[in-house]
Amino acid sequence: MKIVIIGAGAIGAVTAAYMTKAGLDVTLVCKRQSMADTAEQKGLHIIGKRGEEYVKIKAVANIEDCGEIYDVCLIATKAYDLEDAVGRVLPKLSEESMVVSMQNGICIDVLTRVLSPARSAQAIVRWSCTMLDDAYYEITAEGDMILGRADGIIDERLKSLKVALDCMAPTRITDNIMGEMYSKLIINSAITCGGAMSGVTLGKMLSGKAARNFFIAVVEEDMAVAKAMGITVPSFGGKIDYYRFIDGDSMIAKIRRHVILLIVGFKYRKLRSSSLTSLLKGGKTEVDTLNGWISKKARELNVKTPVNDYVVRIIKEIEDGNRIMRIQNIAEAIDIGKE
Repeated sequence: MKIVIIGAGAIGAVTAAYMTKAGLDVTLVCKRQSMADTAEQKGLHIIGKRGEEYVKIKAVANIEDCGEIYDVCLIATKAYDLEDAVGRVLPKLSEESMVVSMQNGICIDVLTRVLSPARSAQAIVRWSCTMLDDAYYEITAEGDMILGRADGIIDERLKSLKVALDCMAPTRITDNIMGEMYSKLIINSAITCGGAMSGVTLGKMLSGKAARNFFIAVVEEDMAVAKAMGITVPSFGGKIDYYRFIDGDSMIAKIRRHVILLIVGFKYRKLRSSSLTSLLKGGKTEVDTLNGWISKKARELNVKTPVNDYVVRIIKEIEDGNRIMRIQNIAEAIDIGKE
């Protein structure tokens, strides 16, 4: 199996490194020649949960520099670059090759606009990693991955890809990839975009009551949209059962929700969201495929999502330089949601 991974950010590069270590034929598309040279000559520098090491891998600067036909393409770019990457990689694929989105949010429809559902898949990443510098990464939390085709069918190609992804993290195949994507979308619409608005780590963010109330409000809105769409949402990581999480208005139920979030914040206290990392580098976030996706579906279904709507507005203002990242942005989003 020949694999090409497009995107040398944290997820793409570290996945490429561990697949290469396992002996798989992997090429990483890095975007910059200097980074590709470092990856091949010195190796990707990886620290964190698994120790410290350098892993040399095959790398190129551009998709067009790939000289082979690949069986699998994993795309780990930002969501807003996915469509461009799919178009550019097509000449490097056979008519049977599978393309896999590794983005946050729900992006598989971008693939199915170009490819058949049988060739379109999503890998949901539930481990975390931060890009500290070019070719330098820190694994900040262990976890697993979930893999599924757009049409829900499980075939031998999907099983082979699961074995390849196992080299990075334990991977489970599902026939309900939409539900699984939605489960992670809820987490990201609260944590990833909350981090972007506040400018702080998850631990610091969830230590405040306003941020916990924000998280709860987002989950409630997201689950209302899921109900309107007829989606059954699995628990996240087998740990957060969203239906149970939002159930009940008693004082005990409210305290339980806050305790759960305090535990999450402590366990992942050093986690810095990918959207926050992008903003700190002067880039854009993926808010359009996170809270923006929720808001769009809510409008179509006549469901009110004031907190999600305002999150999109706040982050767009931050991206445009018209607002600074600060914890007060979260409190403001909650206040708007109460109006």
